[in-house]
Amino acid sequence: MAAYSYPKRRRLLEAADYQAVFQKVRFKVSCRYFLILAVRNGRPDGRLGLVVSKKNVARAVQRNRLKRLMRELFRRRAAAIGAAGVDISGLDIVVLARKGADTLTNQRVTQKLERLLTDLAGKKRK
Repeated sequence: MAAYSYPKRRRLLEAADYQAVFQKVRFKVSCRYFLILAVRNGRPDGRLGLVVSKKNVARAVQRNRLKRLMRELFRRRAAAIGAAGVDISGLDIVVLARKGADTLTNQRVTQKLERLLTDLAGKKRK
């Protein structure tokens, strides 16, 4: 089971970590359903924070589904950084779900986030 978990060292855990990203946003990509904010963290690993508010996604089942899909995508992405050519290491990333994100299928959520992460990696390279 541990191989499929998303370790604590790869998560934003403290309110101060989230505030640092919100206050010092360096990279920003978005679509209708998601907003991704990122800042360099000076670490070898990237860290992920998720914001799926009750205001934007009313049902707890849907909020948990979205968070699970996001964590899984980042877990797979971290395992395949070299192969995919998309490097998001060294960033603290906050993903915010917008209204309507809960209407997307699992496949569409993954597609949208993959595209945004590719855009983010492109901005990081510049």
